[in-house]
Amino acid sequence: MPSPTALLRAEGLSCAVGGRALFQHLALTAAPADLIEVRGPNGSGKSTLLRCLAGVLAPDAGRVYRRCGIDFVGHRPGVSAQLTALENLRWLARLRGDAISVDAERAAMDGVGLGAARHDLAATLSAGQLRRAALARLQPSESRVWLLDEPLTGLDADGARTLMELIDAHRARGGAAVCATHRPLAAPCGAARVLQLPA
Repeated sequence: MPSPTALLRAEGLSCAVGGRALFQHLALTAAPADLIEVRGPNGSGKSTLLRCLAGVLAPDAGRVYRRCGIDFVGHRPGVSAQLTALENLRWLARLRGDAISVDAERAAMDGVGLGAARHDLAATLSAGQLRRAALARLQPSESRVWLLDEPLTGLDADGARTLMELIDAHRARGGAAVCATHRPLAAPCGAARVLQLPA
């Protein structure tokens, strides 16, 4: 049975893609204030693991216990090119069933450095701005677990600092983050734990 303090717990997870085993009998527990870095070479199953944790993909074996809401930001931004950065935020909020105030929208856009570009079409944004637009959805969310797939992709040094500030604030509120990453995350709010996937 899952720990009563765990926000997210995986037991005995195994997954294969195209007949090739990615990971077997994997265990993971995310408690309040945790930051877990999932590392491994390309093709080791980092993204697949996050999808299993999010419930997007069913593992071949094992079980995932979710005790709270989860937000999943994949490797691709998941932002519609035909909408503005702000419209994407609103659309994703409606998808979750959340009502966001104008002040919360402004705070989310400003918080990721897109305040001046919030009315720009996503098709005109740079790769780093698209990543910021994807991360903006986290701020108004009440989900306590964030699953982030390569969240530093496309971000400059300022964007990376902004991301860590978001994660640290989330952890300080009792949230947890599980991040698939090739780059170590600076963690002022306490050191990260590393889950290394085999090659």
